[in-house]
Amino acid sequence: STCACVEYYGKALESLIKQVKIMSIHGKMKHKRNKIFTEFRKLPGGILVCTDVMARGIDIPEVHWVLQYDPPSSASAFVHRCGRTARIGNVGSALVFLLPMEESYVNFLSINQKCPMQEMKPQTNVLDLLPKLKSMALADRAVFEKGMKAFVSYVQAYAKHECNLIFRIKDLDFASLAKGFALLKMPKMPELRGKCFPDFTPVTVNTDSISFKDKNREKQRQKKLEQQR
Repeated sequence: STCACVEYYGKALESLIKQVKIMSIHGKMKHKRNKIFTEFRKLPGGILVCTDVMARGIDIPEVHWVLQYDPPSSASAFVHRCGRTARIGNVGSALVFLLPMEESYVNFLSINQKCPMQEMKPQTNVLDLLPKLKSMALADRAVFEKGMKAFVSYVQAYAKHECNLIFRIKDLDFASLAKGFALLKMPKMPELRGKCFPDFTPVTVNTDSISFKDKNREKQRQKKLEQQR
């Protein structure tokens, strides 16, 4: 749903999935977008992590799966997203992830867009990759900051969802969500003010001590910290 989520999950997938080309694209990449899109079209296989900037008006041959991590804000956008696969007589699949409290979205789509859906049973033997993501965040401040920004942007986008009778911010389990983003601590943001999260355990490490792997960025950060001190 957001550029920050694309950047974070794109970076995560690059580290977690080997021997598969991972590319990321979103609306803020104004000059790079065409180059990335053209490169992806030429690939024999790969994964493109993207916002709704790629939901319509583009044609990529033989897209096998469209995985929708976030249900789109409008019902028509859902159909446009699904339309990136099964082009010109080909077969393809589209999947949307929903929380149990969001299941009425299925009925909403069947009425609003005449779009029937089938439930896909949860996969078994799923690897727990969250510890690896946490290790990445502890080893590089760039990953830690991307995760925090992605979480904040996700919550803000959820609060603005067009179907706010189905997607209710007050019902969102922030602790589970933070775990899913592999956060090291909860960010400071208005939506979390005054709330307690007994189900979320922050790391004991002082996150201010996490440095950037990029030496120039770390040098600039240390300079800023010194000025603040």
